[in-house]
Amino acid sequence: MAKPAPRELDVIRSAYVTPHMLRVTLGGENITTLPEGQASAYVKLIFPQPAEARPLMRTYTIRHQRKDEIDIDFMIHDEAGPASGWAQTTRPGDRILVGGPGARKLINPDADWFVLAGDMTALPAISVNIELLPENARGYAVIEVLDERDIQDLPKPAGFDIHWVVNPKPDSSRSVILERLQQLPRLEGEPSVWIACEFSNMRQLRQEFKQERETPKSHLYISSYWKMGSSEDQHKLAKREDAEQAPA
Repeated sequence: MAKPAPRELDVIRSAYVTPHMLRVTLGGENITTLPEGQASAYVKLIFPQPAEARPLMRTYTIRHQRKDEIDIDFMIHDEAGPASGWAQTTRPGDRILVGGPGARKLINPDADWFVLAGDMTALPAISVNIELLPENARGYAVIEVLDERDIQDLPKPAGFDIHWVVNPKPDSSRSVILERLQQLPRLEGEPSVWIACEFSNMRQLRQEFKQERETPKSHLYISSYWKMGSSEDQHKLAKREDAEQAPA
């Protein structure tokens, strides 16, 4: 099945959700080319480049989808990259090419309890997954943020807890997410686990849940959304090499 061609969408508005999370709302006449029910799916934002340069694409998650709009949340760093720099300077009426959507990566709902974890790059997808949990869901999420003011009030089931870990200086050699998860109890029954974060941290968490806890493949989604010190293209290469070398 052929991938849909990128469509040009209009910037409707932008607003900070928290100090390090900026939400850009996209819409316009071409919004109808996006199928319904795509919250948590990824899209490719294609940024303008000089005529001789190859297209610059960055991958982002649809945080909300309404009939005529989608929200894309951008994590804002001290040193802006191409995507976050665009998000900070774009204004209503600007236009951007949007490819996709790609597949939605959702937690397996067939489980006794649930674990969701990630840093701010995964916060949009984690938020959608929490919203889709059944009302009687048990378990917890561990979310790493840069600042206490980046903590969001997320709707959740009554029996599901959210643990926020404030870490202003992320470190690829140390996963504060893993450290917090190891402090939390393991509930009875089979868990379903969903994790996305920085590449090196992902590998530490994969070791914990795949090798140490022996979580079945059917109930474990784990991915890296970025790699410290690397561009998106470099990160894709690292992911490909890691997938080839990772234990089955």
